[in-house]
Amino acid sequence: MLGAMRTPTIRLAFVSAALVALAAAPLAPAQQRRAQPPKSLRLYVLDCGKITGVSATAFGFKDGDLATTDMVTPCFLIAHPRGTLMWDTGEISDSAVKTDGSPTKQGAFTVTRPQLPQLAAIGYTPADITYLALSHYHGDHVANANLFAGSTWIVQQVERDAMFAPKAGDQKGPGAPTPALYSALEKSKTLVLHNEDHDVFGDGTVVIKFTPGHTPGHQSLFLKLAKTGPVLLSGDLYHYPEEMTLKRVPSFDFDKDQTAKSRAAMEAFVKKAGAQLWIQHDAVAGAQRKLAPAYYE
Repeated sequence: MLGAMRTPTIRLAFVSAALVALAAAPLAPAQQRRAQPPKSLRLYVLDCGKITGVSATAFGFKDGDLATTDMVTPCFLIAHPRGTLMWDTGEISDSAVKTDGSPTKQGAFTVTRPQLPQLAAIGYTPADITYLALSHYHGDHVANANLFAGSTWIVQQVERDAMFAPKAGDQKGPGAPTPALYSALEKSKTLVLHNEDHDVFGDGTVVIKFTPGHTPGHQSLFLKLAKTGPVLLSGDLYHYPEEMTLKRVPSFDFDKDQTAKSRAAMEAFVKKAGAQLWIQHDAVAGAQRKLAPAYYE
């Protein structure tokens, strides 16, 4: 009788142990838990590469003017109770990034972490992204744009016109469009803006600011975070902090005078709003920012 009682007990213990082990095991990618809408606004910073070896003179500086010519290239996921916004998509397409963790280089660009696995780690896929907005069409901001063609693309009409102009891909130089990187967006559901700001979720917490000059329809992004406070993501309104103090504008900007006007307007806006100005490419400040899966709220 004792032996007969032990058998179910042992079996039950085995099953229990197996269930515990199964629960503790990491989920396969297809089983990963999807992120739920947050109760308040969140900002995730993704590591989308770095830029090295560029010339200070192209940005209007003399050698020695800059603390460093290096730049970082972040991408940003904004999670709102009513949806999500992807802001900029990196400098090298995921399809070209090595999967063994070693650096992938393309000219001045270096990427070690593809974008989609960083999104997956916080519970998102491109199908979960409600809106896509690009600060502008330059290659270091649009490399993975085609992955988000299923999202609603928010773009200024003048920027879209420049991106898909006849022979846009034949242009040369640092300010030239690269249509192959964003070609799928041409048929995306699109919210076209006409030289204007746009309140993405209608509550003033995520506002696209029209800041032309670097490109015809360049945009910056204002966020009103409950704990961190208001933040302005600059796009390429600036690349280095010294552009603010020394009043330098890159030689390859579409309209340098317009860039200066946009900067003046945003500096006044930031002061009035009591906001932090995040220069997206700033290598020194960027090194201090926490990366996903951590977030700002």
